[in-house]
Amino acid sequence: MNVQATVAASRPVAKPPFRAEHIGSLLRPPELLAERMRFARGAIDQAALTAAEDAAIRGAIRLQEELGFKFVTDGEFRRRSYHSFFYRQLGELSIDTIDGADAKGAQNGGGRGAQPVAVVGSRVVWTHPINAGDVAFLKANCDRVPKITIPGPCALHFRGGDAAVLASAYTDLDQFWADTIEAFTKELHALCRAGCRYVQIDETAFAKFGDPDVQAALAARGDQWSALIDAYIDVTNRVLRAAPAELHLGMHLCRGNRGGHWHAEGSYEEVAERLFNALDINFYFLEYDSPRAGSFTPLRFVPKHKSVVLGLVSTKVPELEDKAALRRRVDEATKFIGIERLAVSPQCGFASVDTGNPITHEMQRRKLALVCDLAREVWGET
Repeated sequence: MNVQATVAASRPVAKPPFRAEHIGSLLRPPELLAERMRFARGAIDQAALTAAEDAAIRGAIRLQEELGFKFVTDGEFRRRSYHSFFYRQLGELSIDTIDGADAKGAQNGGGRGAQPVAVVGSRVVWTHPINAGDVAFLKANCDRVPKITIPGPCALHFRGGDAAVLASAYTDLDQFWADTIEAFTKELHALCRAGCRYVQIDETAFAKFGDPDVQAALAARGDQWSALIDAYIDVTNRVLRAAPAELHLGMHLCRGNRGGHWHAEGSYEEVAERLFNALDINFYFLEYDSPRAGSFTPLRFVPKHKSVVLGLVSTKVPELEDKAALRRRVDEATKFIGIERLAVSPQCGFASVDTGNPITHEMQRRKLALVCDLAREVWGET
């Protein structure tokens, strides 16, 4: 199928996902990182740190507006890591404990990194809105759609397994899942009350199940990876069914993104049929920036009422992709899914933790601009 020939037939996108997307996190300005270090030393108070965060987020909003995105995020500028921040609001929970440095294959910041490990030190309990204030700030400073990103409800379990859950906080795994579903449901309703209509759920486990090393690690702790897929789909669907109908909910999948490292490799093929059909979510952000993600053939399983954001631009490397090559990749994807159901983005955020990936702020801008330019060429809009 020729992409250019089908543009005129593409349906306009008036709601998420938009033709040009990004995953959420952005490189922290050096000034903000310096202020955060001063805060850690006790040199400034919370009010001064919040003022620095506010200024940095306004800058991030302006960047997204200037480039042409129809939505805005806060870049995750108030958090070291949105995974760790979010789960710590739900109890004595740690999702990103790192034992040692990088695992095998790490070369120039681009190899397989150590998989974070979860610690469950208390029950999972929602006590207050976690991201409602972020929605309010974005709405007060911009008239574009605010996008909020949250971890998936299965992320904690994936990084620790039954052993972490049952180590001290729980004696019943079903109670853990019930608590988790309740907490996520309450947060989604709080976001909706705050005026949010666009939420991206990051449940990266699904993209990692096709990696033999990940499968072996799961088996070593007593988990059968294929059974986990079914369990995670069931848990996620229970959250989705209880979510407000007004929310546009998409799921981001990648294979790890920490300082340029990755945690897994392998095609979506082994999970695709269940991921795209059994999971009750309408759109997916899929990592497709390197051969580690496999081919587009798993997209043949995407049903006609669902859409896919192709993560073609890498946040891990400092080189700018060639736009013509990206257009050819979009064209290739249309062999398996209609052009009207596609969009484009980077494969992941630019700073899943506050230290960021090994690229410059200028390269970040150029990569984001490339995404918008590509969307305009293919669909005539961002």
